Amino acid sequence: MLDGGTKRFVWIQGLIAFGFLLVQLLCLCGCRQDSLSHSPEELRLTLQKEKSMIFNKLTSEEERVIVHKGTEPPFSGKYYMNKESGSYLCRRCDAPLFRSSDKFDSGTGWPSFDDAIEGAVQQIPDPDGRRTEIVCAHCGAHLGHVFFSEGITVKNLRHCVNSLSLNFIPEAYASTKLQKAIFAGGCFWGVEYHFSKVKGVLSVKSGYTGGMTDHPSYQQVCTGKTGHAEAVEIAFDPDKVSYETLAKLFFEIHDPTEINRQGPDIGTQYRSAVFYANEAQKRVIDKLIALLKTKGYHVVTSVEKAGTFWEAEAYHQEYYKKNGHQPYCHIYQKRF
Repeated sequence: MLDGGTKRFVWIQGLIAFGFLLVQLLCLCGCRQDSLSHSPEELRLTLQKEKSMIFNKLTSEEERVIVHKGTEPPFSGKYYMNKESGSYLCRRCDAPLFRSSDKFDSGTGWPSFDDAIEGAVQQIPDPDGRRTEIVCAHCGAHLGHVFFSEGITVKNLRHCVNSLSLNFIPEAYASTKLQKAIFAGGCFWGVEYHFSKVKGVLSVKSGYTGGMTDHPSYQQVCTGKTGHAEAVEIAFDPDKVSYETLAKLFFEIHDPTEINRQGPDIGTQYRSAVFYANEAQKRVIDKLIALLKTKGYHVVTSVEKAGTFWEAEAYHQEYYKKNGHQPYCHIYQKRF
């Protein structure tokens, strides 16, 4: 027989156990309901989209802000006082976000916009409920926060954005559908030199791609152990120059029949390769390689899906322009 105190103790223990079991059942139901709200096909497409995105290389400070949701110091950003006409793009994926016509001086120390391009910016309430975060709707990059009812502009809205989260295109290029191309054909100095002279090319950056190491240095790539190729990333206006024109030039400024070398530069980092951004670019490259083979060229150029492009050190950019020299192993030879 149990006394009254013991009975109460056993009853209370049983009540606690029942409550714990009830909580577990509710959590299980909640998890099941959440998993059923997304079909396997939806989850597959979401993962596929994330994997297929090609992001720009970020500095450690840009990564702190864009990926880890940090904030740059006020009055320090390069676009805070920018008054040039044009468009502001996402630093990570180049998606258009804001127009200069919507920019205003809020006096806060950060670029401010009272409107965004439709569908370009997503609002996400902070967990504490005090502020509303804004991110790039295309890639999820952290931009800053949005504030309402401050009475600063007629629209009564302020997108407070980190300069580090932005790129800027002057109005002369803002209306163009900017596209990118990535080619590797030996030392990137010479490849950059030739493409920088093409009308319709907006910028050419030397860098590294196709390897296994994040944020590779020139010294690391030179060992040939990172798997990267020295390459150039070209931003161009397709209304002024086609991807096919650029690809033809690529095959005419280097020797696509040499394996893992160009002239005196030897190693996998000097391999001939094209890193295509989409299937349309791949079709162009496949067509040109087939055409070259009919002309008797034993083309060894690899055709690879574009991944992260890591911008090379500053002293590699515009190398020949800065030093007043011309390429020694990238001589134009007509092949088409």
